[in-house]
Amino acid sequence: MAHTGTLGIHRLYKKYKVKGQDLSVLEDINLQIEPGEFVSIVGSSGCGKSTLLRLIIGLEEGYEGAIELDGQRIAGTSLNRGIVFQEHRLFPWLTVEQNIGVGLLNSDLTEGLRRQAVREHIALVGLEGFETAYPHQLSGGMSQRVAIARALVNRPEILLLDEPFGALDALTRAHLQDELKRIWQSEGITMILVTHDVEEAVYLGDRVVVMEPRPGRVRQNIPIELPHPRDRSQLAFVRIKESVLAEFANLDAGDTSPTFAHDFVPAHIPIDAWQFAV
Repeated sequence: MAHTGTLGIHRLYKKYKVKGQDLSVLEDINLQIEPGEFVSIVGSSGCGKSTLLRLIIGLEEGYEGAIELDGQRIAGTSLNRGIVFQEHRLFPWLTVEQNIGVGLLNSDLTEGLRRQAVREHIALVGLEGFETAYPHQLSGGMSQRVAIARALVNRPEILLLDEPFGALDALTRAHLQDELKRIWQSEGITMILVTHDVEEAVYLGDRVVVMEPRPGRVRQNIPIELPHPRDRSQLAFVRIKESVLAEFANLDAGDTSPTFAHDFVPAHIPIDAWQFAV
């Protein structure tokens, strides 16, 4: 019997039809992510990182292989999986507490318990005093905190993060990395982070999964055996970071295929589906 928050991906293949031809996006992906583990996934654009997250969250189907959470095959979206995107995707006409409350729309909690859960998660992300603020009154970092709280308010078993700090300045990004680490340690849930930032991946992850592109495959699983808190200037940290970067150098040296600007996003996925995958 699988423990809560165990994600198993077995012999995963994903293709899209492009101009009548099959485009292979993911090929033979095998990953086992343990309860409470923080896994960082890195890779160049077009390696299928975001496609993999969409499959795990349940926004896409039509794949070969198996994706299982706690031993059960994933089928569609569910409250036991939350996701945070690079853009915060807050509703501009709702306050902070109302935006977080959106994450409880399909919950069976009573109204009183919903209010309590929202209060607890506002405190968790450090936004006490901003309960009635609107998104236009918040900084980018504060807006991402709201998005994280909204994704966590259901108490999911697993949280997926798709470049959540990619649009932020360096100082805000570093601060929110520490906040995310604090939240992960306090909540104890499984987290999967997709990022282009190798330093971020090493700083946060228990493990860094390096993917190679076209089609996306797992190239390396690199354990990060460094205690928290981590020092980015520490020699051991720098060496691990350089070992991950070396994998990219090896990929670039052997890759002569064209580079795609982004993971392929099929037109049939509506924007609203992304908005409500919280």
